[in-house]
Amino acid sequence: MPVLNRFAEMLPEVSAWRRDIHAHPELRFQEHRTAALVASKLKEFGCDEIVTGFGETGVVAVINGKSNTSGKTIGFRADMDALPIQEATNLPHASTVPGKMHACGHDGHTSMLLGAAKYLAETRNFDGRIVLAFQPAEEGGGGARAMIDAGLMERWGVEEVYGMHNMPGMPIGEFAVRSGPQMASPDKFEIIVRGKGGHGAMPHKSVDTTLVASQIVVALQSIASRNIDPIDNVVVSVCGFRTETDTYNVIPDSVHMRGTVRTFEPGVQKLVRARIDALATATATGYGAVAEVTHISGPPALVNHAQEADLAAEVALAVSGVAHRDLKPIMGGEDFSEMLLERPGAYLFIGNGDSADLHNPAYEFNDEVIPFGCSWFVAMAERRMPLA
Repeated sequence: MPVLNRFAEMLPEVSAWRRDIHAHPELRFQEHRTAALVASKLKEFGCDEIVTGFGETGVVAVINGKSNTSGKTIGFRADMDALPIQEATNLPHASTVPGKMHACGHDGHTSMLLGAAKYLAETRNFDGRIVLAFQPAEEGGGGARAMIDAGLMERWGVEEVYGMHNMPGMPIGEFAVRSGPQMASPDKFEIIVRGKGGHGAMPHKSVDTTLVASQIVVALQSIASRNIDPIDNVVVSVCGFRTETDTYNVIPDSVHMRGTVRTFEPGVQKLVRARIDALATATATGYGAVAEVTHISGPPALVNHAQEADLAAEVALAVSGVAHRDLKPIMGGEDFSEMLLERPGAYLFIGNGDSADLHNPAYEFNDEVIPFGCSWFVAMAERRMPLA
């Protein structure tokens, strides 16, 4: 495929952008350097319009085709933010910022869309308009919603929107997408258990918050197994457990817990929240303690539109010869779901090969993925808006 061959030639250049971004990670809504680099490249490519500071730290660019008789506008999105993780790769381009790293491949996503932008701005072999959205704060910051609220869809008349994420464990160059629910809604919760602290040798004089909190952790595991229809997918995980005690013989006054809930259906989401409230408060009451529960809503479940998912798969098949349509729903979350509520579109995965998992300190985006990802964006533009 000529496009794929062209990006194979461009690989060293695009890889250099990716590694520069990787070495200088920025957390949600702090992507000032990354956004400046992106805007500089887009200007160099000759994009027709570039807007910075969109949705706080996002960047939007417009590329017009050779003609616009179709009047069609398609949006492509890439995320830019990093994670608060200490990198452990020891690579030459490893993070230079302590406690921050690109552990989810957003450096790769941004670079692939930049590579596609360069090609599209050079060739303009499509009839319509491309809107490129370089999004901040995908990692729990609501960056997609910030760009939508700033007018992303209305200002440029976006009619369809597409995005892509790398997938460790899937062979390089392979794609996967499904119609309907593909990723879960990622809610968060916090539970504070308050009791009566005291001496560890005299627990009968205390209300042991550590014991109460431990019982709550166990009780919450009954939600998925005993309250939810086995056909429905749900995850309830307590991932943080903290007390103010820093010694061996003090029962703490309080315990703070944090966790995540993953669901696909609003009804299931509502039921899980109710059961967390009931189990936490009742368990605490039974031990003479008090539990305070706070729920923090995440983005909705990511639901691909059927026609657009089919088109995304067809283009992926043309690019690499492999497009899996039997992908099982994934309990991870992704705020691109917000964009799919606004416009038809699809979100697909591209193989990252045999790499460490996402959000792992040893993770590294595989640069060999770049030609396939760039080619998909370009082929999607040319397929959806063909020249007469």
